[in-house]
Amino acid sequence: MNFTRWSARLPGTQRRAAARADHGVPQRGDGAVPPARAEHLPDDGPAPAEDPEGAGGAGVDGLPVRAVLDRIPGLVALVHGPEHRVAYVNDAYVAAFGDRPPGEPARDALPELDELSLLPLLDQVLRSAKPRTVKSRKTSGGRSYTVTCTPLETAEGPGVLVFAADVTDHAEAAERLRTSERRQRETAVTLQRSLLPQELEEPDDLRIAATYQPGGTEAAVGGDWYDVITLGGGRTALVIGDVMGRGVRAAAVMGQLRTAVRAYARLDLPPHEVLQLLDGLATEIDPQQIATCVYAVHDPNEGRLVYASAGHLPILVRDENGTIHRGDEPTGPPLGTGGWLHASGSVPLGPGSTAVLYTDGLVERRDEDIDEGVAALENALAGATGTPQVICDRLIRAAGVTADHDDDVAVLVLQHPARKGSDGELFRNAALELLGGIEAAPRARAFASGVLSSWRFTPELHDLGVLAASELVANSLQHGIPPMRLRLRRTDRRLIVEVTDGDDHLPRRRRAEPADETGRGIAIVATIASNWGSRRTPGGGKAVWCEFVLPDRP
Repeated sequence: MNFTRWSARLPGTQRRAAARADHGVPQRGDGAVPPARAEHLPDDGPAPAEDPEGAGGAGVDGLPVRAVLDRIPGLVALVHGPEHRVAYVNDAYVAAFGDRPPGEPARDALPELDELSLLPLLDQVLRSAKPRTVKSRKTSGGRSYTVTCTPLETAEGPGVLVFAADVTDHAEAAERLRTSERRQRETAVTLQRSLLPQELEEPDDLRIAATYQPGGTEAAVGGDWYDVITLGGGRTALVIGDVMGRGVRAAAVMGQLRTAVRAYARLDLPPHEVLQLLDGLATEIDPQQIATCVYAVHDPNEGRLVYASAGHLPILVRDENGTIHRGDEPTGPPLGTGGWLHASGSVPLGPGSTAVLYTDGLVERRDEDIDEGVAALENALAGATGTPQVICDRLIRAAGVTADHDDDVAVLVLQHPARKGSDGELFRNAALELLGGIEAAPRARAFASGVLSSWRFTPELHDLGVLAASELVANSLQHGIPPMRLRLRRTDRRLIVEVTDGDDHLPRRRRAEPADETGRGIAIVATIASNWGSRRTPGGGKAVWCEFVLPDRP
């Protein structure tokens, strides 16, 4: 082998040779001693000016190439020709894989290169005359190598110099880090999913589906969450939020906020008051942690979705005509910022409408404004039909969310079906304005009896409904102020009796003493009904309701 010939093609050799020629430095073969090795005697006069590059280059040229390659810790092999016949392997290569006979094709003599899938790379380097590098290839022995293949000229023709650096320690450290991160992510995902509702509550008047998809393997799990809470009296609360940050901490904060929302929802407060309470709680949980949230309440009697937003993205609603409505205002700052009075807004949600609540992972992209993502979601919702779960899946596909998405995604879809025919007979409403004084009580009883008879309830349920309506009306006449109204509502699952008046003092159940002439009305209602409750109404006043679960239909 003529190592001097192919060593002249190593990086830097030609540049240094040109530099020596420019400075008049004699080349090897001219009989001169390289300057790096020349001795300057005292009577020779002053030594020439130091030329680091020229001296260094001459010193490298003077080194025996085989001796250098035999002593470096990296694995070196030289192959030539289209079959990549072995021309040379250094001592480190022999120590790693054993002695290799020269002159044999690499496919037979260097099976480790085939094991590392490097033979096609050798062909590519030989054809293109450009170096190529592959990182951290692992052999069957468990060692990992980063391999660089460099084209060069040998005495036998074009060849490839293979240099392999053992990076096993680095590869194992990287694998341990990946394993640790994967376990942390799995822990966060498990915690996140366990804190989300395992089964959504099913309101009588709404059809609901939700989807949660954690970020890809390279992204830490965030704090996206959602919930559905039946409030009683036919009303439903819906909530979706996003805790800023990632990992177990964000998931833990999310779980605390979701638990708090369920507790505050039982108070049946307006949406903005629920967010006001959540804002204070978020500050107490972690002053450095903030979250966005939308809390909405659906009342089938009003045909609207009343909501409050704390820095969250707008609710989108598609009505029965296909028109998209956006719940933009009002929107306050995220939870945890403090010092802000939230306000409630509303968006129409009548029969035939579909609403979508979502987190920013669905619409936010690094290369576009988030408003463009919301507009794209509006277009996707306009053309998405089917059940809520089908719409969930279609919206996620339309947004391009895949398994390796870089952020968590939560989507909550609700539909208010337009019921007709026999299905519509199962959902009925009737209301009576309570005018006058105490004479309104017998009119209310007669009205309730006639409506419940027309709805073909059993005699037992008919009598219980009339009794509940009578007691609620009597309580309102005694303690409330006009305007007063009795409303009867039936669904396919329950009968709801509700009385509203203009006084905002909420009744409470108490134990009446034997001598008391009043105080038993709410106790009677609570005893005979499946559930009861009260709430303040917008603009002042209150509503007191009770409900009876209907027997299963055959």
